[in-house]
Amino acid sequence: MNIIPQHAAPAENVFVARQPIFTPELDVWGYELLFRATGDARAAQVADADMATAKVIADGFLLASQGLRPGQRTLINFPRSLLLDNFAFALPAEIAVVEILEDVTPDEAVLAAVRETKNAGYTVAMDDFTGEAALEPFLPLVDIIKVDVLAVLGDGGPEGARRLREVTRRLERYGCRLLAEKVEDNEVFALCRELGFTLFQGYFFARPEIIPGRKLASGELTKIQLLQELGSADFDVKRLADIIQRDPSLTYRLFRYINSAGMGVCQKVESVPRAIALLGQRQLAQWLRVVIMSDLAPGNKGREVAFLSVHRGRFLELMAERCPANYSPEAHFLLGLFSLLDAMLGVPMDQILATLPLAEELKAALAGKSGDYRFCIDLVRAYERHDWPQVDSMLAIPGIPAEVADALYTQSMDWTQSLLGPATQGD
Repeated sequence: MNIIPQHAAPAENVFVARQPIFTPELDVWGYELLFRATGDARAAQVADADMATAKVIADGFLLASQGLRPGQRTLINFPRSLLLDNFAFALPAEIAVVEILEDVTPDEAVLAAVRETKNAGYTVAMDDFTGEAALEPFLPLVDIIKVDVLAVLGDGGPEGARRLREVTRRLERYGCRLLAEKVEDNEVFALCRELGFTLFQGYFFARPEIIPGRKLASGELTKIQLLQELGSADFDVKRLADIIQRDPSLTYRLFRYINSAGMGVCQKVESVPRAIALLGQRQLAQWLRVVIMSDLAPGNKGREVAFLSVHRGRFLELMAERCPANYSPEAHFLLGLFSLLDAMLGVPMDQILATLPLAEELKAALAGKSGDYRFCIDLVRAYERHDWPQVDSMLAIPGIPAEVADALYTQSMDWTQSLLGPATQGD
């Protein structure tokens, strides 16, 4: 295994993951924020739901909501006691959606608290509904019903589709928006859209949807090969400067990035060579790789896949930096960055790999073959799916403390938001 840390990073007191929610047109409507305890919580289970939601409200909301566009929302799970204590009022009603956990009993006190929250202008959602009669007292009060379509469909087939149709038919009388959660492929997405769902959550958007006969365009191939070249320690900075200066969009984005408040530049930079000198070779390579990746993925769905790809790359890079020197952070960054190219481009991964002069171990991992690099991809996928038992069992193999990995995952999200967020809004 190739991500053994040399030293532990300081633990952070909160870890928040986010999962996108899409409209039928695959625009990003918002995100669900999900909590994972760090520190001593090695089992990765939220034993105290109150603590979990309180930490999201106190510490995680600002981090995870960075880069939200106007009108986008965030869903946060609320256990019983925090509903009763009106904890939702600490969050902005125009952004936060109060999500009632499926294990909350709809007694009169809870129903009264939900009414008060709704009357205060908050949007209220019911989580993980699969048709349970016990939860129906909530349904006249909520605005969004989240249906666990994976649970309803079961093994799939005509019987699963029939069950999902029956559940949605029963919900029609409440007039709520239906959100299909745990949508894992485009076939289920199409079925739910046909049944009247208007919001969709799950990693179907990161699964490859191969377009028959589609081949890599020459422009795409050039960008992918440039991405690979940027992973070399001895790439030609002058050549990159020439590429940037020939592209007005790249030049504009470089100036906006270098002159942003976070870069700490005292005087306005208006020269590409000057910007490159200030950034340095490695930071220039990182910035350019992120911009190229966002250009490969037009549209809102593509931008989300690009965000996920860059986040994967940065997380694996940070993990690799805690390894002995022979484990390359650059190789791990490329591994994460390229891991979703098939989903992004609609082209089989083997066709993409045939065009890239990557190391054979990287190609094998991207093709799905087991090994140390594939282990890294599987680890980051477990994080994305919030499969905390799987995360912890995998971290136990190299002996990486959960709080170290969680802190790096959070740092990589923050880095990706700061770098990719502005570059995908209106460029």
